[in-house]
Parts: sequence; C-alpha cells; structure tokens
Amino acid sequence: MDFNESVTKINLARSFSAECQAGARYQFMSKMALSDNQKFLSDTMKTLAKNEMAHAKVFYDYIIEKSNGGAKNIAIEAGYPFESPELKTSLLGEALIELSEAKNIYPSFAKIAYDEGFNDIGKSFEMVARVEETHHKMLQYLGNLYKSHSMYKRDHVTKWKCSNCGYVAEAKESYKICPLCALSQGYVIINMEDTDNQ
Repeated sequence: MDFNESVTKINLARSFSAECQAGARYQFMSKMALSDNQKFLSDTMKTLAKNEMAHAKVFYDYIIEKSNGGAKNIAIEAGYPFESPELKTSLLGEALIELSEAKNIYPSFAKIAYDEGFNDIGKSFEMVARVEETHHKMLQYLGNLYKSHSMYKRDHVTKWKCSNCGYVAEAKESYKICPLCALSQGYVIINMEDTDNQ
C-alpha cells in the first residue's frame, strides 16, 4: 500500500501529536511536584516526559522515512486530554490515559499497520503499548500514594534511600530529613517494584 494514502500515516501523526502533548503534560507535572518539595516524583515525571518524546521521535521518523517528501502537512482530528492542575488528580488521570493507549489505541493502530503491510510500524506500536502499560502502573501507584498521603509510609518495614547521598534507613515511614545530607523527604526514592501488584 502507498504510505501516503494509508490510515497508518494518519495514525502516526496522531500518535506523534499525542506523545508530544503527554511529554509536555509530564513536564508541567514535574514542576508541580518540585514546587511541592517532591524531588523524586519530579524526576520520575521528567523521565516519563523523556520516554514520551522518544516515542514521538519514533513516530516522526517513520513519517519522514516512509512519506518520501509527501507529508509536508498532515491534517488530523483527535481529542487530547486537559487534566486538572493538581498532582493528586493529574497522576491518576494520566494513568487512565496511559492504560487506554496501552490496551486500546496502540494495539488497534498496530493491527491497521500490519493489515496495510507496514510490519515495522506495527511492531513499534506494540512496543510503545508495552511501555505505556508500564507508565500506567507507575502513575496509578504514585497517584494512589500521593492522594492518600502515603508516599513515604508503608504497612511494613521497607528501605528508604536518599536519591542525593544514598543514605538508607529501614522503617515503616521515611525520615523527614536525611540524617546524612539534610535534604528533605521529597528526595527519598519510592520503590517502584510495588507497581507490579497494580
């Protein structure tokens, strides 16, 4: 099939736009977290933003490569989310968006790409879907912790490690100030292994 006549070209353009917007929203959320003294959460959101921009670049590169100059301007129509500017609602809202991308949007785009003969693009959509599922689990986990004010509290003894100096303490609740470097609790690393239980 001619790429420039394909639905896959439109799906790539929509995906590029959506990933760029997700990257921007995660940058906004990173700043919100930093203003709330949540340095680890801020850094996590920056990492997710970087992931989303890497996905956007994959989609962009396919459009440039496959269109042979025939994609100067691609008209797309799609809805894009505008979430609440509060971390406790934004984290959980973004988790749902990531889940929709992982379970619905990108799998359907992959099927269309395969059906149109673009196996490389179909495979990339599938790989991005798997990453978005991981993002969903992380955001849901962090959103639930943040909403319930339990970012740094657990029902069991756990290790709390400072992301600045590496100091580790074991307790049910994290230290408020690192005893070694005196940075705030927001620098303490949240164990993301628990996201597997989401």
